[in-house]
Amino acid sequence: MVGIFSMVTGWPGPSGFGSASTAEEVTEGIDGRNLTAIITGGASGIGLETSRVLALRGVHVIIAARNLKAANEAKKLILTEGETARVDVLELDLCSIKSIRVFADNFIALNLPLNILINNAGIMFCPFQLSQDGIELQFATNHIGHFLLANLLLDKMKNTAKATCIQGRIVNLSSIAHNHSYKNGIRFDQINERDGYNDKRAYGQSKLANILHANELNRRLQEEGVNITVNSVHPGLIMTPLFRHTAALMKLFKLFTFFLWKNVPQGAATTCYVALHPRLKEDTGKYFVDCNEMTPSSYARDEALARQLWDFSNKLINSVSKP
Repeated sequence: MVGIFSMVTGWPGPSGFGSASTAEEVTEGIDGRNLTAIITGGASGIGLETSRVLALRGVHVIIAARNLKAANEAKKLILTEGETARVDVLELDLCSIKSIRVFADNFIALNLPLNILINNAGIMFCPFQLSQDGIELQFATNHIGHFLLANLLLDKMKNTAKATCIQGRIVNLSSIAHNHSYKNGIRFDQINERDGYNDKRAYGQSKLANILHANELNRRLQEEGVNITVNSVHPGLIMTPLFRHTAALMKLFKLFTFFLWKNVPQGAATTCYVALHPRLKEDTGKYFVDCNEMTPSSYARDEALARQLWDFSNKLINSVSKP
């Protein structure tokens, strides 16, 4: 268990790593040259650092991003560190079901293996608005987009794991904010309604959904006996472009909670650890903070809620998908 003392001091937990550990430190000595990873939002913030460090370890990195200019600049930056790095860019807009389907088709057409899927991209605390598919934007981008993406790429991951005998790994970036969702966790009957919308709780709802999705997907894969793990992580408090909607408020908040904040290399550590470290071969359906397992909220551990969310997400996607 990771406590407030460990978060503040950076004192290592049972894994040997803690809040002060960086992505490079937690992956030191790991050879990823036989791995291919997709990283959503891999062009900025902790997504870029995750892309950089995985590429540094030899992983073939696919940066999935809405902003192709930023993604190509990120690729160029990574290649300046190592000319032999393998980095490709594909367009993906997670708030568009059509874009997600096109991305999956384009990736599958490359005929590459897929060992790691890191569902990293997200938006935070934005005013109420609907996606082009008519879904509340934070729920659409943070949960529905990644839910659909994982489902569309799952056969590719299963086939890769079977053909290569290399364990596949799916990592969902959640947040400690999952503790602060709406009453009953997910407001299924009002998911797209402006009435009662709260930008902070809507974000918490989407981050709770990330954990529930990971847990239910893990349950299904374990039932099938598939060699793929699914875990969720809280990267920590990091000042990234995610805070663009509340920049002034967050700067004030950071002034009084400076001892809890991480820099970007520290913020990417838990993602990289869970995605790459061989020590976690048996760990699945878990939630990690500061590279150590932590118990999430009671809602996040609710198996019935996870199954309800799974069914709800499928029905929502089918209801807005055009033939």
